[in-house]
Amino acid sequence: MKETWVLGINISDRKGSVALVQNVLAKFGCSIRTRLGLHSTDPSACAGCGLILLELYGDATEFLKLENELLLIEGIEVKKMVFKQG
Repeated sequence: MKETWVLGINISDRKGSVALVQNVLAKFGCSIRTRLGLHSTDPSACAGCGLILLELYGDATEFLKLENELLLIEGIEVKKMVFKQG
C-alpha cells in the first residue's frame, strides 16, 4: 500500500532558526516533492513565525530522519500526516 506523507513545520522564531531549518531541508531535498511556506507579512515587517508544509516523496526511512533532524532544532514543532492509498 502506498503512503503519502505530509509534514507541517511550525517555526516560532524565524530569525533564530530559519538557517538551521533550511540546511535540514536542503539535506533532504530529494525527498521533498512539494514545499509551501506560509507566514504573515505587512509592508513594514516580516512575521517572526511561520509554517512550512512538505509533501514527501520516496523512502519512509528518510522521512523519519528528516523529521528527527527538524525536531532537534529549538523553537520547531513538527506534525505529520500519513495517508494510505490504494
